Amino acid sequence: MTEAPTELLHGTLHIFVAFDWGDEIDLEHAGRLAPGALLTFARRPRTPASIAFHPTPWRFRLAAVPIELPELGRVEAQAEATVFDFGAVSVGLHLPITLDRSRIGRLAGSLSDCAAIVQAARSGVTLLHEKLLPAIEQPDWSPLSEEYFVFHFLPGATASGAPENPQAFLQQWAAWTAGLVLLEEGPLAESEVAEALRLRLSYAPQDLFVPEWSAAVLVDRECEETLQMVEFANMQLLEFRHIDRRIDDRLAGAYKLIHPLTRSWLPFWRMHGRQLRDLGELRIEMHEMFERTGNVLKLVGDQYLARCYKLLATRFHLAEWEKNIGDALEVVQGTYQVLSDQAASLRIELLEAIVIVLIAFEIIMPFLRK
Repeated sequence: MTEAPTELLHGTLHIFVAFDWGDEIDLEHAGRLAPGALLTFARRPRTPASIAFHPTPWRFRLAAVPIELPELGRVEAQAEATVFDFGAVSVGLHLPITLDRSRIGRLAGSLSDCAAIVQAARSGVTLLHEKLLPAIEQPDWSPLSEEYFVFHFLPGATASGAPENPQAFLQQWAAWTAGLVLLEEGPLAESEVAEALRLRLSYAPQDLFVPEWSAAVLVDRECEETLQMVEFANMQLLEFRHIDRRIDDRLAGAYKLIHPLTRSWLPFWRMHGRQLRDLGELRIEMHEMFERTGNVLKLVGDQYLARCYKLLATRFHLAEWEKNIGDALEVVQGTYQVLSDQAASLRIELLEAIVIVLIAFEIIMPFLRK
């Protein structure tokens, strides 16, 4: 297969930026506050009916978002926001691209510095955030964000038919494809190229999905289901990071409670019941957030989408994040137990002291009466 150096590729750059708005969003209330629609999971015959969002998120159309990008200049990105009940929102930006391979490579390299894109997505969804504030429980727009890029090409996207056969295209342009998913314009070592392309999946001879940590290449038609799955996995990574950070921050405060208690010469005068309740509430809250984030979309088994999700979960190290959160929750449990045991011990010591004082009083009183 040959391709002229200046031959154009036609496709779409999908940008997903995830934010966390607070502890929980009442979706029914949100649907009354702004015009939107319930997001039904897109499906093809290969997608079983069992794959669906629970509960169903809301999708809101946004005004076009202006973005300045190398090789594209100033463009208006089609935008929408998908809002989930556990406080997360994903902003999707979609840009048509018609460029040759070298310019697409330069575009990908520029995306490694995505601060301006994140800011543009944040500005684009700010008005919706203000409208939905009454539906958000304990609103707090986290400074954390998670972004992901998908270079989407249709089969037969060039005059010569490339990538009509994505597998052959991948073999010929392996280094270029690896540069896209790594957002790297410069040359790559063979081992890095091999690692970048190691995890890939095809359902039919005409389609291809190659994910990496920062971006993916997708060759397919009618692939809304795959894009929704990518968007969800990116948002799930953000939520795991957010939960992990919140647990770390609260544990730091819990450690400050324990050390003074162990050094105090009058520990029973320490008033730490409020902190103990806060730690117990944190334990329950983080368990609930963790479970809701993981259960909103079940992708298990050998279906195509489940395998796509497994590739992304591997690239995002979601299993490691889950383990870190699980370990942190165990530490919260242990810390809570230590404080609870200390509180119980202090109460027993105080009662024993009161009993001793009463006994002494009973012994002394007869002598005082004489």
